[in-house]
Amino acid sequence: MFFNSSASTYTSPTTLPNPEVLQFHQRLPDYSITPLTPLPELAKQLGLGHVFVKDESSRLGLPAFKILGASWAIYKAIAQKCNLPLDSSLEALGLSAKQHNIKLVTCTEGNWGRATARMAKYLSIPAIVFVPSFMDSATQHKISSEGAKVVVVKGDYDDSIRAAREESERGNGLLVMDTSWPGYTEIPQWVVEGYSTLLLETDHQLAELGKEATHTIAAVGVGSWAHAVCQHYKSEASRAIVVTVEPETAASLKTSLETGGITAISTSPTIMNGMCCGTVSHTAWEVLKKGVDVAVTVTDVECHGDVRYLHAVGVKVGPCGAATLSALRKLCKEGKLGLNEDSAVVLYSTEGERDYVVPT
Repeated sequence: MFFNSSASTYTSPTTLPNPEVLQFHQRLPDYSITPLTPLPELAKQLGLGHVFVKDESSRLGLPAFKILGASWAIYKAIAQKCNLPLDSSLEALGLSAKQHNIKLVTCTEGNWGRATARMAKYLSIPAIVFVPSFMDSATQHKISSEGAKVVVVKGDYDDSIRAAREESERGNGLLVMDTSWPGYTEIPQWVVEGYSTLLLETDHQLAELGKEATHTIAAVGVGSWAHAVCQHYKSEASRAIVVTVEPETAASLKTSLETGGITAISTSPTIMNGMCCGTVSHTAWEVLKKGVDVAVTVTDVECHGDVRYLHAVGVKVGPCGAATLSALRKLCKEGKLGLNEDSAVVLYSTEGERDYVVPT
């Protein structure tokens, strides 16, 4: 674990969430509010007041939350490129995109690529998705089933980023990424903005129960989702302790927090493959280094155990979703952060049930 004592006094400079984001998502096919599931037995076991899981196992017809960021960022980018207002219909946006010969280009470890492909499908425009060589054929098929072209890159996730950048730099498409680097920041910022819908839903669901979050735990890949969580829970309007979790084999954020600057690392395979990223997003870093209270790493074995636990209580998550519970167990064992019978902890489960190789 890495403890950042200064985060307790940090306040995000961002303004209130853009109301256009939620309104846009509500216009998409299959929009509905995802469950906030209480786990009273777990809370009792851990000596906590309340534990909730925000379950993103079915978000807009997909088994992960990424479509929230992908849809808003792509919609806004194409509207800007085609000079259309942000209340344009998907049909009007798609027609204009086709007239401008727009093709989407991205890379992924799974859920982001499928979300991008789904948005391209909504708009009836082509998409090409670069994937690392360790991606299994079943995940590749899920992306291609949305109508996208999948290209396997020899190497890891960072190699697939380079391939996507090179494709777009040759003039072969609009690069839509949830990670950023110097010179490429606007669309990733819109991705973060898109995730505000999930956070607003959680606030409203807790308010209906007469509760407020005291602690939140978010999984980290490149950091865009954690960026959104930090902005939200370190604002003047909403305050909570922010915990991040990463695989031990891909702890790019924790490493960067320890060194004091973005530090690229080599990664190795993990069942939490959507979190297997070697470099923190440029735009996320400034908020994460100031706003994350604790960065935790977990093993595949720990995560698999919590996948099984959550399935047993009816929450059908994948490893990236269960990792937040693994982090909570470690924190409770550590006995820090003021976790006690007055705490209300929100675990953000970012993906639904999926196949993976069981660790030994």
